[in-house]
Amino acid sequence: MTPTLEDRATGCLVGAAVGDALGGPVEGWTPEQITERHGGRVRGIVGPFHEDWRTARPIAPYHKGDGHVTDDTLMTHALVRVYAKVRDHLDAYSVADHLVPDLIGTPRWIPELEAEALPLQRIFLAEKWIVARLHYGHADPREAGSGNIVNCGAAMYMAPVGVVNAGNPAAAYAEALDVAAPHQSSYGREAAGVFAAAVAAAFAPGATAESVVETVLGLAKDGTRAAVAAVCERARGLDDWEAALAPLREAVEPFDTVGPRYREPSLGARRPSRLHAIEELPVALGMLLVAGGGYEGAVLGSVNYGRDCDSIATMSGAIAGALGGSAAVPAEWSKRVAAASRLDLGAPAAELAAVAREVFALDTGRRRAHEAAFAALGEPR
Repeated sequence: MTPTLEDRATGCLVGAAVGDALGGPVEGWTPEQITERHGGRVRGIVGPFHEDWRTARPIAPYHKGDGHVTDDTLMTHALVRVYAKVRDHLDAYSVADHLVPDLIGTPRWIPELEAEALPLQRIFLAEKWIVARLHYGHADPREAGSGNIVNCGAAMYMAPVGVVNAGNPAAAYAEALDVAAPHQSSYGREAAGVFAAAVAAAFAPGATAESVVETVLGLAKDGTRAAVAAVCERARGLDDWEAALAPLREAVEPFDTVGPRYREPSLGARRPSRLHAIEELPVALGMLLVAGGGYEGAVLGSVNYGRDCDSIATMSGAIAGALGGSAAVPAEWSKRVAAASRLDLGAPAAELAAVAREVFALDTGRRRAHEAAFAALGEPR
């Protein structure tokens, strides 16, 4: 049976959270380092890379691993809460009016901190930028993203935009570009639009990994499109995620500004450019193709790729989960992640699906009003 909107929404958001949790403990490392640390490829939930995780990296004293979701999921759920409040399409002003207050006003359980805290106290500096620019700087929300580092920060939590625009990738792309404007510019903002479009495309009945990629190639611009095309072309000749790790990195490398050493970015890293792309989205789409749209292969390939693998697995997990519905996500993983993170992973998806149906009804009414107004203009003379 074709999965329903609700089932695909659950697959999408739960799939994203599980991918995030699997990738978190090995984020920042190479496939070789991951294999050495864990005695082989990661094939499920693992513990922290460093046993002394509180002090190993003082700048990031987070308990990554053991099924804990990271800031990717925290930001995704925050955006769902904004949709649940607005119950309509969002724009840049929605971020200023609702997302920023959510990040700084309500303490929530933060799995990696193992405590209740403001989401602001966990999110990365590139996300704190939103608060600094909008709450303290009173910048125009439509322009606030300019000047921030260009990375996957906005793209990583744009899956809800795709869900609300289920089956309408062009609308998801346009809305995500607006929602991401306070956070990102350049190819970071473009990736947010393309990822949302990929999620929306995955909701179409009969959608496949190939149809999702073809759809986003029709929307993506500049270096983002070139990177997706290059990585996916390489991925089409592979059907084993282990064999795909090095080839996909080689394919995306010319477009990636970070450079070969992830923790030591090059001087040109994360600067605006029409020629470059974030690494995470093209690799996520490439792993999706390698896995034939299957959830486990796409996510495990993303996780073992290393580098920013929690965000890569968040994206591939969201798209694969939307393609296959809730049954695509291994229950063993989702139950362990929900328990370890102390989060109800299904509730945000149910809420978002309800909002998507309400927004569709609003859009239908607006379209009919437009049709009536246009028809009243009469035929050409």
